[in-house]
Amino acid sequence: MIQPVRATNARSRLEARWVALGAAALVVIVAAVIGFSMLSAPKTPVTAVNLDAEMLRVAKGLYCPVCPSTPLDVCETQACVQWRALIREKLANGESEQDIRAYFVAQYGERVLGAPPAEGFNISAYVFPFILLIAGLAFLTVTMRRWQLSRAALAAAEPEASDEQPAVAPDVAKRIRREMKERE
Repeated sequence: MIQPVRATNARSRLEARWVALGAAALVVIVAAVIGFSMLSAPKTPVTAVNLDAEMLRVAKGLYCPVCPSTPLDVCETQACVQWRALIREKLANGESEQDIRAYFVAQYGERVLGAPPAEGFNISAYVFPFILLIAGLAFLTVTMRRWQLSRAALAAAEPEASDEQPAVAPDVAKRIRREMKERE
């Protein structure tokens, strides 16, 4: 029977835990770097050719203040048509997406944002999924390790298969012999 590989001493187990902790920390750091780099990626300058596409991209990140849960780029109310025209005009004047978003937040509040700003308590909306992921992976690792150990303990506790009869108490053996004779 193949036995699972186990750490032979406490130092090896401690090293294995540090490696696992380091790997988890590395995953968190890489995810944070990717997330923050996506937030601060430089934008291409807006030209007349891609002005409408840029307007729709900016409008997609904003929600209609009048219609609940409707992105500004697909809302067909007259107010949204005017707001898209305003966004196009601001882009043509050279304003950045952050300036336009700040204008809409100042006019209508944070409810127009597609995602909460990454500041204050709102950071938890960005960090909490990663914390849940790491906690889930840790739980899965611990659970699988316990299953492995319990399986190994069960395998070690099972007697080896042999041709010998298991030992029986003398009074039970006498009773079995007596019942066998009666059946004959």
